[in-house]
Amino acid sequence: MVLNELGARINSALQALSKEPVIDDKAVDALLREICGALLESDVNVRLVHNLRQNVKKRVNLDELAASGNKRKVIQLAVFDELCSLVDPGVQPWKPRKGKPNVVMFVGLQGSGKTTSCTKLAAYYKRKGLKVGLVCADTFRAGAFDQLKQNAARAHIPYYGSYAEADPVQIAMDGVAQFKGSKFELIIVDTSGRHKQETELFAEMEQIAAAIKPDNTIFVMDGTIGQAADAQARAFKESVDIGSIIITKMDGHAKGGGAISAVAATGSPIEFIGTGEHVHDLDPFSARPFVSKMLGMGDISGLVETVKDMQLEKNEDMMKNLAKGVFTLKDMRDQLQTILKMGPLNKLMGMVPGMSPEMMQGFDADESTRRLRSYMSVFDSMTEAELNSDGKLFDTESRLRRVARGSGVRPVEIQALLHQHQQFGQIVKKMGGPKGMLGKMNPGMMQQMAKNPGAMNPNMLKQMGGMGGIQNMMKQMGGMGGIQNMMKQMMGGGDGPGGPGGMGNMQDMMAQMMNGMGGMGGLGGLGGMGGMGGGRR
Repeated sequence: MVLNELGARINSALQALSKEPVIDDKAVDALLREICGALLESDVNVRLVHNLRQNVKKRVNLDELAASGNKRKVIQLAVFDELCSLVDPGVQPWKPRKGKPNVVMFVGLQGSGKTTSCTKLAAYYKRKGLKVGLVCADTFRAGAFDQLKQNAARAHIPYYGSYAEADPVQIAMDGVAQFKGSKFELIIVDTSGRHKQETELFAEMEQIAAAIKPDNTIFVMDGTIGQAADAQARAFKESVDIGSIIITKMDGHAKGGGAISAVAATGSPIEFIGTGEHVHDLDPFSARPFVSKMLGMGDISGLVETVKDMQLEKNEDMMKNLAKGVFTLKDMRDQLQTILKMGPLNKLMGMVPGMSPEMMQGFDADESTRRLRSYMSVFDSMTEAELNSDGKLFDTESRLRRVARGSGVRPVEIQALLHQHQQFGQIVKKMGGPKGMLGKMNPGMMQQMAKNPGAMNPNMLKQMGGMGGIQNMMKQMGGMGGIQNMMKQMMGGGDGPGGPGGMGNMQDMMAQMMNGMGGMGGLGGLGGMGGMGGGRR
């Protein structure tokens, strides 16, 4: 991913500082020299890098810290805060208002991924419950309307465009008027890509903005653009009022620092980053979680947001079973379905604290997703009675062979799946039932926890056995180290029960994550463990 190499170098420099026997000016200069070198090589604007260096030096006064035992922590926090300031202009991004028409206009260079980003943004807000429509006002690029139409149809988003009308201003006005008349809440207008030297196209962009009066203008910036980012961003800012930025192509291996420099050039906040070609590959941006994730500290707040979108509180059967200490094969299937809905596995794993860029290398998310889907076919080949059981019905070889034939999966893989189901079932049994922590929580409380994983009021905490109870739960689940080790094993290779090809480690991850999501406060408990500011918004 873009910036993975940068994150790895900065993280390495911070770790080297922690090993220094003496923290003096020489050690701080060496740290800043390595960090600034990494930023410059990643195409971050030289002026911004100079400011970062000066700001860190101002904040770190070694004479004042002489009596403190936390020199390293103060220096690391100063670096972290300054890295955040690179991508945070201190302005809150615009948000659409539900129940009212909101018009958003997309602008940017040709080839930056504008049209794809339009569809991704539409799909994102559709998942949030808004009524969304797309308008293609790009009459300059051949096939632009066909591309938007195809993307919109695939994502089930209504769209408007014209093969006959050549005036993009008229198309934009007609499309916005039609969607407003149909009470659409978010209307996204795609415009032609343009370069700062193309004065006619810039004039056209200004005319469209004047005609539709957008509530927000989003500047789409290619994450691979390099040093040209600053000049291009300033040119667009001078022509239209850029309200927010989307940085695309953050799934490649380019340097990516130039696009970040556009934040300083426009003074507008980054609203989303594009991390792939799929419709789900658009992540809401927040500076501290972004930097935390880049440095391998995870993004708990992003993980919680993803969980809330899944509306887990609606899965009442699973919550009742967990409270009773029961974990059926159907519960296991529901967990896998939820994980698949969350999007690519590498995106999900990147939110887990401790998952450094180095650990992510070599992980084939597409292959793991394919394997997960093959396991879903195993559940589809089971009867209702088998799904609602604890798996002991599969003590007969004929039943095992029948499911293997129906799913196209080898019997040994089904046995691995059943083995892991049994192991996690034992954990649920200990924690559920009348004496377990889950048994002490009423169904309403569990639903509330699932709806808002980050919330835990004193009454909930008391019923769950206080902080001691939470810590004991984390200990039983392997704690933070257990989650990290589990993720390492999942990427470790092999087709047996313990490798990524087997059901074992994949289900361990799902089970632990969903256990926290399903009412035990797992994610809420991890919120402060995401490194320096990793869990903050």
